[in-house]
Amino acid sequence: MKGLAVGDLFIPKERMAELFGNEGVREFVTEILMVEFECKDRDDVRRKIRNMEANGPDSEPAPSDLKRFIGDADILAVHLCPVSRSILERANKLRVVCTARGGVDNIDMAALNERLIPVINTPHHNTNAVTEYVVGLMIAETRNIARSHFALRNGTWRERYPNTEFIPELSGSKIGILGFGQIGRAVAKKLKPFDVEILVYDPYVNKETVQESGYRSVDLGTLLRESDIVSLHVRLTDSTRGMIGEEELRTMKPSSYIINTARAGLIDLNALVRALKENWISGAAIDVYEEEPAPLHHPLFTLDNVTVTNHRAGDTRNAYWNAPVLMGKQLAMLLRGQKPRFVVNPEVLE
Repeated sequence: MKGLAVGDLFIPKERMAELFGNEGVREFVTEILMVEFECKDRDDVRRKIRNMEANGPDSEPAPSDLKRFIGDADILAVHLCPVSRSILERANKLRVVCTARGGVDNIDMAALNERLIPVINTPHHNTNAVTEYVVGLMIAETRNIARSHFALRNGTWRERYPNTEFIPELSGSKIGILGFGQIGRAVAKKLKPFDVEILVYDPYVNKETVQESGYRSVDLGTLLRESDIVSLHVRLTDSTRGMIGEEELRTMKPSSYIINTARAGLIDLNALVRALKENWISGAAIDVYEEEPAPLHHPLFTLDNVTVTNHRAGDTRNAYWNAPVLMGKQLAMLLRGQKPRFVVNPEVLE
């Protein structure tokens, strides 16, 4: 079997090719081909991804070497590179596609489904990166780290902050985890050494599972009323869009904080801005926006009781470079005739 690794700005092709050296994979792969998907810089990456999200993988040109090599490849491994129908029409031997991302906006899933070709993805590649960042935002917002830094850089030794009279420590706090999926569980685990009480709301996870992990399973209202910090880890769907609105924010304690590294649409922006201006809650830390890059006049950017960052939570070298290893474990299962845990289109394996 031949493996084709396509690298890019974040995962060099040599690193991507390490997928084929994983135990359980290298026994099957006799030749490795490598291609680079050229991106000038991060701005170029963002433009290309946004274009493919809006217009599909055919909207971005694939590397010429990919067109040349794809006909011989049994396994294709990509990260950002477009995998369009026109490319797949050349892939006469292709048996599986592996992507170092959770999403598949750069891959023509319809074309692969027609040919019953499975797609292995890695939605867990940045779990640790995000969880570390969430804890960092909790501390940065509650302890005024960003505000103090900004003041000093601008020549001010600042002594008073929006929460000066009640600056908290994490120790002894109640942390509400809204969504107990992979990242929500990892955040809860990461917080254990801080001696906090974890409250969990997730209607799709049974109470016993939460309790066995050492946490309290509660309804949404209880979580909002009792938590000192609420952290969102929920998928954005029609049912979750705007799930934190005026009613929910008014339910929270005036001394509480809300953290969002998940999706912007989970929180009603207008309600959040009002909550921060009128001190329904003490503060917020926000890493995601409905429009990205966010406009410079974004209403959150003028408020003193919010820490804002530009979608950085999952952005570490480890998150990118570990993805080929994670993909390799899933691919090894497939090659041994087992069903991988992370397959975008599991129905093609039935």
